[in-house]
Amino acid sequence: MREYLLTLCVTAAVTYLLTGPVRKFAIVAGAMPEIRARDVHREPTPRLGGIAMFFGLCAGLLVADHLANLNQVFEKSNEPRALLSGAALIWLIGVLDDKFEIDALIKLGAQMIAAGVMVMQGLTILWLPIPGVGTVALTQWQGTLLTVALVVITINAVNFVDGLDGLAAGMVCIASAAFFMYAYRIWYSYGIEAAAPATLFAAVLMGMCVGFLPHNMHPARIFMGDSGSMLIGLVLAAGAISVTGQVDPDVMKLFSGSERNAVHQMVPVYIPLLMPLTIIAIPAADLILAIVRRTWRGQSPFAADRGHLHHRLLEIGHSHSRAVLIMYFWSALIAFGALAYSVNSASMWIVLGVVGLSAVGLVLLLLPRFTPRAPRWAEAFVPPRYRRRRAAPAPGAAEGAGSAENAASAEAADDEPRAPVPVGVSGGPGAPGVNGATALGARSRVPRG
Repeated sequence: MREYLLTLCVTAAVTYLLTGPVRKFAIVAGAMPEIRARDVHREPTPRLGGIAMFFGLCAGLLVADHLANLNQVFEKSNEPRALLSGAALIWLIGVLDDKFEIDALIKLGAQMIAAGVMVMQGLTILWLPIPGVGTVALTQWQGTLLTVALVVITINAVNFVDGLDGLAAGMVCIASAAFFMYAYRIWYSYGIEAAAPATLFAAVLMGMCVGFLPHNMHPARIFMGDSGSMLIGLVLAAGAISVTGQVDPDVMKLFSGSERNAVHQMVPVYIPLLMPLTIIAIPAADLILAIVRRTWRGQSPFAADRGHLHHRLLEIGHSHSRAVLIMYFWSALIAFGALAYSVNSASMWIVLGVVGLSAVGLVLLLLPRFTPRAPRWAEAFVPPRYRRRRAAPAPGAAEGAGSAENAASAEAADDEPRAPVPVGVSGGPGAPGVNGATALGARSRVPRG
């Protein structure tokens, strides 16, 4: 565990320290696209955060290769090298897309090629535990197709959910934390060395997200871009593929005792089929809904819109930060709920706890519909949106009413949507074009919109 934690900390530190220089490089390189109709942010913000995340991945794998125990993962398995090869390819395509806006079909083809590269080096699904049937060995073509499909679905699911500051990195970090605990339990409790690569992948993925989040939380100073979202999606899929298709269920020796006990004992075997779905449950649901919605309208499935789940949370009335926290809550509930069920599937308390937390989540989700009003004596201690509205002043009120009207008009102006600031356009005297949370003025090397 100490070596896994060391790998996580090194990955997070390298990612965090490199994100600042990468941000400056993205500004100089002009990787700051104009604000699109579907974007939520109001000022041009540099992309290419995936560069720092990729070097964090390389640093984590390099450190793990020189540790006493984790070095066995590299000696006994080729999966870390397969992951690095596929990650390098998908990262390169993402960097080019962040700068030059590559066509969606080209990116889809690159995702398939990256998955194929991992398959060629041994990171593939070899068998599946099917309920009621047992372990089913897959042919080479079946394993390849299933692996490629899982990689492509996971990458695009993470890419689709990357719409708010800190959303994709936080959700993937939560998912990878749950997956790390699951894979580590298989490796440590059952003594199955084949689960060690998946545990390493989850630890490195957590480090990448933890190191990038301080720069990406609202208001974000840099975006991960497709170079980052596709990269963390690939690493997440690689861990799921490793623990699903490489760990032999027969090694766990679960087929003993009565049929009832066997069903409960087999839960850790079937969970690999569900865990990859639970850790990307919300992104995958967003992906499916987006495809159905766009196809129903006669649009391309790759056409961008403002109908994603995080957009709907903003439309309901949630603030940017609250919408992100709600998505975090549901991701954690689904991922850790499945993890708890895999540990003790016979406990009714786990089911009741998940149901109770789901009710809390629904209340938080619908909170803007029921805005409480604080009593008069408590108005000084609550935000303005919870205070009672003041009655309009009489026509012959004193001149002091003018200040109240000015304050009301200023408050109304704050509620109106502000026009986005394009790259390099001045917002007034002494307010040069800005990007993100910076105060960099317009320079000749920054492309003007």
